[in-house]
Amino acid sequence: MSGDAAGKDFRAPRALFWAALGIRLVYLTLAHTYRTPPANHHFEFGWETGRVAASLAAGHGYSSPFGGNTGPTAWMVPGFTLLLAGIFKLFGIYTNLSAWVILALNCVFQAITASLVYEMGARTAGRRNALWAGWIWALYPGILQYAVKWIWEMSLSTMLFAAVLVLGMRMRGLGAELPRTQRVRDWAWFGLLWGAIAMTNPTLLLMAPVEGVWILLANPGRKDWVRGAGLALLSSAVCAVVALPWIVRNELAFHAFIPTRDNLGAELAMAWSPDANGFPWGATVPTTEQAPEHQRYARMGELAYVRMRGRLAKEFARRYPGHIWRLTALRFYMFWCGVPHATGDSWKAQAAEFVRGSAYCFGSITGLLGLALALRRRLPAAGVFACAILLLPVVYYFVTAGSRFRNPLEPILVVLTVYLFQQAELRWGFSVFGQKTAS
Repeated sequence: MSGDAAGKDFRAPRALFWAALGIRLVYLTLAHTYRTPPANHHFEFGWETGRVAASLAAGHGYSSPFGGNTGPTAWMVPGFTLLLAGIFKLFGIYTNLSAWVILALNCVFQAITASLVYEMGARTAGRRNALWAGWIWALYPGILQYAVKWIWEMSLSTMLFAAVLVLGMRMRGLGAELPRTQRVRDWAWFGLLWGAIAMTNPTLLLMAPVEGVWILLANPGRKDWVRGAGLALLSSAVCAVVALPWIVRNELAFHAFIPTRDNLGAELAMAWSPDANGFPWGATVPTTEQAPEHQRYARMGELAYVRMRGRLAKEFARRYPGHIWRLTALRFYMFWCGVPHATGDSWKAQAAEFVRGSAYCFGSITGLLGLALALRRRLPAAGVFACAILLLPVVYYFVTAGSRFRNPLEPILVVLTVYLFQQAELRWGFSVFGQKTAS
């Protein structure tokens, strides 16, 4: 089969993209989810990202993530922040129109991801899996919420991660013939996508070398390995070029090498504090300028403050190792089973919380069972799926927990969930996903 013909076999129906986009835009507009509360100087409009984007749009530079004029920051990478700053420049800082535009872009990112989920399913488990996985992604409210409510990077980073996984599948020839030779264009795109991911959600970079080696293993010949190694170096160079302006800026602003973010020490100090309870509540740096910790952050400067907090985190680790491991185990549980929400005494709120928590946990259970079955039956890409599920949550186990951190894994979990039920249909003779059962 030719590459063009094979590509058409994996192309998602246009209706999938337009349905995913239309549903999100209609909900965003009619439910007024673009209206953010003005409390605390609109801090809920993008939180730290919104603060820095507002600073950029107002001409004060990439600075001040917690309010006030606290100087340059590298608290978050610039990918989504620059996008939001551009929207602020065009449509106004913290306006409802700006909120609608950035959330509408999130809806576009999720609609594109629906098509990528389709191709991921088609290349690994067949067209029926692709249709169900794509439509679940397009229609499931638990996924939709991150586009229509959250002014944050989840929808963008999830789309980029799904795109680089699909690109790797194409380069491996999954579902089609293996390409006769590795192409410069593919590896250049590979590096470009990983560079964009590095500037959007650096945690995902843990998978870059894993996926690169996985692609190279498709070409076992020595000649192919030599060419592949050269192209992998080219890809790394492209990724580095994407990140270079940010690295240079940080060197000039802080006189330090900061390839992605500088906030890990502060995050660990909050996560490992003797007062920490494992829940992702509270602020690393208070957003009110009168708070003593905010004043200390402003007085010391970000890099000195983060390094001071990092030393404190190391002290906590030495003094309270059991406490830290208990919190890590709790965050592991919350990453996969959900963070409990306060509901009050209303039975309706408690019922809604039960449904929410059960649905979130169900997706984890079915996805992980689907992964176990895929590994056992050597489903194409099962190994790289397993590496993503194993590696990407590790940082969050030690630092913070929350459903949004699982979002980049959702395309994989959806494909694996559908695969699990389709195989169950074949084994036990019932039909949920339209799979032809064995006679």
